Amino acid sequence: MTVETQTNGGVKQKLDWATFSNVVNGKLVQTSKTRHTPNPSTLEANPEVPVCALQDVDEAVAHARVAAKKWAATPLAQRQQAVLDFAGALREHAADFAAMLTREQGKPTFLAHDELNRSVQWLEDQAKLPFPEELVEDNKERIVKTRYVPLGVAVAIVPWNSCGKIAPALVTGNALIIKPSPFTPYCNLKLAELAQQFFPPGVVQALSGDDNLGPWLTAHEGIDKVSFTGSTATGKLVMQSCAKTLKRVTLELGGNDPAIVFPDVDIVDTATKICVAIKRIYVHASIYQPFLEAFVAVTKSLQVGDGMTEGVFVGPIQNKMQYDRVKGFLDDVHTSKANVAFGGSDGADGAMGKGYFVQPTVIDNPKDNSRIVMEEPFGPVVPLLKFDSEEDVIARANNSEAGLGASVWSKDLQRAERVASQLEAGSVWVNSHLDLRPDAAFGGHKKRGLGAEWGVVGLRGYCNAQTITMPKA
Repeated sequence: MTVETQTNGGVKQKLDWATFSNVVNGKLVQTSKTRHTPNPSTLEANPEVPVCALQDVDEAVAHARVAAKKWAATPLAQRQQAVLDFAGALREHAADFAAMLTREQGKPTFLAHDELNRSVQWLEDQAKLPFPEELVEDNKERIVKTRYVPLGVAVAIVPWNSCGKIAPALVTGNALIIKPSPFTPYCNLKLAELAQQFFPPGVVQALSGDDNLGPWLTAHEGIDKVSFTGSTATGKLVMQSCAKTLKRVTLELGGNDPAIVFPDVDIVDTATKICVAIKRIYVHASIYQPFLEAFVAVTKSLQVGDGMTEGVFVGPIQNKMQYDRVKGFLDDVHTSKANVAFGGSDGADGAMGKGYFVQPTVIDNPKDNSRIVMEEPFGPVVPLLKFDSEEDVIARANNSEAGLGASVWSKDLQRAERVASQLEAGSVWVNSHLDLRPDAAFGGHKKRGLGAEWGVVGLRGYCNAQTITMPKA
């Protein structure tokens, strides 16, 4: 399947969804070595993608350094408009990107479309953020102002969607090299290909590779900034590598998000809303049993299967390595004789399909030191835990190295804010969860992040601050 796209110059170009290339200096580039990943729902092969050699990295960095100087000199308004134009093109082809997203990641179709809509929103809203110079002092004698100047060449290392990093890097005047995960390279390569119609050669590039590519980029002398999203273990390696050349680093690492449910909630409504993206659910003892029953009922209703199938809510685990990790959690649950309120199947019997499927699983009040409570499974396995007091649940929710997100559920908003302000997490929501927005900073506390993405804070993360002091006379 191919898609025709109108370029700024009026010449029609095509996105060929059967062929995937590196994007270097405005050109589609193949490599002698290729690889592919399977569709995690069907295990059928996705198309071949390039595998970079070190010389490919050197070439891309060299072009990025040249392009960055010209792009930094481009007026801010023009950079913002280019990002907006790119967002508009992505909106036009969102259906094709969503289909590929489901093929490479397994995400159900309705969630894939939602992600594409959010991707467009993230590009547009970050392009519209105010980014003026800061006036520090202005009197008869002098003027002092702080401006934010681009770092130069940035690298985005992403597990899948790079739009949250594309906008701030380009708006602030940097060149960007996108490094997709080896497990999900397809949509990001096409994002970079589409971007060539709106940005000068070398401003947006993308490199696909194996496990060597990330270390080559983080160690490269020509890279000024690395923005990484992924696991804490890999984040530590990224930071170690970047330290050797004093690169700027932003790390968004995995979470183990707690939700705290107080007894005044609407049990059925909250059980329905709390099903997505939460890793630990603490429920007040006075409503624990009815809440558990309501939560299990919701979990039972979730259809598992190929993301292309209508009605599917839970797709497969994205790759075999992660699938085996989730199976390890289930094995630990069974070995420790924790009470499984629902689920527990690792999909080995093929009843859910031949892909990497895991049945949504609810664990009933496991021990606080159990693996399913202390670690993030990256799969549809969630523990419900009983608590009695605010002090108790705050301490337990904070008893984790993870500090990415958290939520508090209560009709008493004063209590909810009181508890929320004591949680050690970068983002805390009241009566919602994962309510992200492109104009608000998002980052982790403790061992779950360094710096923040999005909002004006995210823009500044791609810049050096420069303060200029000028006399009036």
